Amino acid sequence: MFFENPKLFWLLAIPVLLLGLYIYRVLKNRSPHMRVSTAIPWLKQDGTLLNILRHLPMALFTAALVLLIIALARPRSSSKVEKVDTEGIDIIFAMDVSTSMLARDFNPDRISAAKDIAIEFISQRPSDRMGIVVFAGESYTQCPLTTDRATLINLMKEVQTDLIEDGTAIGNGLATAVA
Repeated sequence: MFFENPKLFWLLAIPVLLLGLYIYRVLKNRSPHMRVSTAIPWLKQDGTLLNILRHLPMALFTAALVLLIIALARPRSSSKVEKVDTEGIDIIFAMDVSTSMLARDFNPDRISAAKDIAIEFISQRPSDRMGIVVFAGESYTQCPLTTDRATLINLMKEVQTDLIEDGTAIGNGLATAVA
């Protein structure tokens, strides 16, 4: 594991200083006292749950600050950057999700047949970037151009006819696909 910005670890001095200041204030506010029986003696004892829990907000704040600094340092799991040159093209699937795609002139219906063919096509094109645009009454990008085949196939499987208001705005779908 490595960090992209290891110089930011000097910021860890801030939570240490804040914790030190907090401990100093807690110890400074302690004054000598004599234990005397009162109606609520559990408030005055050092080891009680209430006295321990009063430090919880500061402990959580400090932990959050430390984790934020670690996140800012951008941890990485591998220092090896691999550049791969491939030849491929960009392909956008413009999928009609209007209710007319539920017609059963294909087995089982048009949208299922289109999704099956698209998934098969995606599997056969490993070096191309692909995306999905769905349209009916309106259009939107279901998946932008990507080389992540698993995500693309999962999003293709989620395409349904009830995603958008009904209609067939093929022009909007093609315009979104080209844009």
